[in-house]
Amino acid sequence: MLANYHTHTPRCNHAQGSEREYIERAIECGFKVLGFSDHTPQPYPKDYVSTIRMGMDEIEDYTGTLAALREEYKDKIKILIGYEVEYTHKYFDRLITELKKFPLDYIIQGQHFAPDEVSGAYMGFKSDDEDRLKAYVDLTIEGMKTGLFSYLAHPDLINFTGDDETYQKHMRRIVEASLECGLPLEVNMLGFVGGRNYPCDRFFKMASEMGAQFVIGCDAHAPEAIMQPQDAAGFTAFLERNGISTGDNLIELRDIVKLTE
Repeated sequence: MLANYHTHTPRCNHAQGSEREYIERAIECGFKVLGFSDHTPQPYPKDYVSTIRMGMDEIEDYTGTLAALREEYKDKIKILIGYEVEYTHKYFDRLITELKKFPLDYIIQGQHFAPDEVSGAYMGFKSDDEDRLKAYVDLTIEGMKTGLFSYLAHPDLINFTGDDETYQKHMRRIVEASLECGLPLEVNMLGFVGGRNYPCDRFFKMASEMGAQFVIGCDAHAPEAIMQPQDAAGFTAFLERNGISTGDNLIELRDIVKLTE
C-alpha cells in the first residue's frame, strides 16, 4: 500500500518515537503518503486531565512540527496533518472550531468511549450488555453522519461478548451508515498484531458481504509499527478470508475547513 493515515506521536502519552523516525520508517517501507493522526485534544473541564491524548495547548507544537517536516521531506514523501477524533455531544463543536485555527488536512473518527471519556466507559472492555453496544453504535453513526470524517477507525473496537445475532443486529447499522456516507471502514493493524478483539471476522465478514469500502490503518504508536500488510504475520490471510481489498490504500480526504465554512 502507498498510504497510511493512522500515525501517532508521543504527545498522546502512550506512543514512542519522534515524528522524524516515523517518516523515515515510512519511506523505508515504500509509503508515498504518511498521515499523522494523533489522538485529538479535547476541550474537557479544567479539573479533568486525560492521560491518553495531548492537551489543547499542544496543538500549535504538533502542527508546527509536522508542517516543518512536511516541507523538509516534500521530495521523498507526502506528509499530512490530521487527528484521530473522538466524536462527542459535549465537546465536538468546540473542538472543531479550535482545530480549524491551525494547519489541518483531515480527521479520522475513532470512538473509544460512550458518551465520552469524562463521563462514560471505555468500549474495549468486555461486556455482554446490549444497551452498551447500542450506545456505541448510535454515537458512532451520529459522528459518521457529520460528514467531516475521512474514515472510521477500528469500527469494531466495541468488545461485545454477547451472541452474534445481537452483535450483528446493531453493528450492521455501522456498515449501512458507512455505505450511506461513503465512509471507508478501517482494518486496524495495531489491533491485529497485538491480538486485540479487533479487527474481528464477525464484523468484517458481514461488512464485506454488504459491500463496504475499506482502508488499512497501521495505527502506529511506534515507528516499527509502520509496515506493509505482508509484514504482519497472518494479516493478509485475514484480509483474504473476509474478502477485503484495499488496492493502494489511497482514499479521498475530506477538508473540514471547507465543509464547515
